[in-house]
Amino acid sequence: MTDHPDRAEVAARLALAAGRLNRRIRPSGADITTGQLSALATIARFAPIRPGDLARAERVAAPTVTRILADLESRGYISRTADPDDGRSFFVETTELGAAEVQNARSARAERVLELFEELDDAEYASVAAAIEALEKAAGVHSPELTE
Repeated sequence: MTDHPDRAEVAARLALAAGRLNRRIRPSGADITTGQLSALATIARFAPIRPGDLARAERVAAPTVTRILADLESRGYISRTADPDDGRSFFVETTELGAAEVQNARSARAERVLELFEELDDAEYASVAAAIEALEKAAGVHSPELTE
């Protein structure tokens, strides 16, 4: 008999908990979708970035990125510049408004998570804190394919 819980059970419980946590910290009445915000944050981190590279980073199809970029551009969150090496391609980067949107969204989500931490006792909070590094790794927060 092992002291470690079954990986499938842990995976199922984590998937359920992560989904519910995400719904609890999602802003109500947000002006920007979760997918748009994720793309905008990726653009802010890796700009200038080509749409194809953004699609790979976000793990979505090219047509999805095209729609997201069109919407972000129409809101003034991103700007595009021609790729000097390839006339068919372009780069995108955040505008000041887009960078502010990313920062505001991160701050608001962190504040909601902090409120949820108030529901935990010290031992439960310590367990969450101890798991952060492993959860970041599993989530691909430090995505090696995009870092140099």
